[in-house]
Amino acid sequence: MAYDLYVVTDEKLRPGLTHKKIAIESVSGGADVIQLRDKEMTGRELFIAACEIREITNLAGALFIVNDRIDIALASGADGVHLGQDDLPLLEARQLTPDDFLIGISVGSVTEAVNAEAGGADYVAVSPVFGTGTKPDAGRGRGTALITAIKQNISIPVIGIGGIQKENIREVLLSGADGIAVISAIVRSDNMVKAAQELKSLIRHYKQIRRYY
Repeated sequence: MAYDLYVVTDEKLRPGLTHKKIAIESVSGGADVIQLRDKEMTGRELFIAACEIREITNLAGALFIVNDRIDIALASGADGVHLGQDDLPLLEARQLTPDDFLIGISVGSVTEAVNAEAGGADYVAVSPVFGTGTKPDAGRGRGTALITAIKQNISIPVIGIGGIQKENIREVLLSGADGIAVISAIVRSDNMVKAAQELKSLIRHYKQIRRYY
């Protein structure tokens, strides 16, 4: 299962942009995962957006994850949900979902990552790797050394998220990350397809280089 290029949607970064448009452009450029994230939509609006993205990702062969909302993820037929440390606990989330339902957990320490794996998480997202303006409540960047430390202590995939751009992707991937999650690197681009293609190419390049380290 590939988590190489993981794109999180955000309509607010560019006027007139929709979650659906971000998903279409991102998978056209090679995104492996689309996460629907919106803290302001009503449940009905979020469900409609989720169903649209489910159709897009099905056609593209990409994974579809919903942020926070297990109910929306299950109702739309999403592949999984992504939860933060203050969201529904992992144990309870597992009891509500099918065995093949993916659950990702945001982590900020080795202990949180170890606990996530022990609780049945399918992947963890180290957040934030660098400082980011798209999620100001995330705090200061934790750096890539934490990715390396987490990789040494768990066996499930580790994704880096937060402030990742073309200029620093090398550092993230050579630290051991299995994939990168981005928001502004795609959404703020004038050509989202091209931006996704460039990121995907860099991911493949640095993963290839990593084999020789």
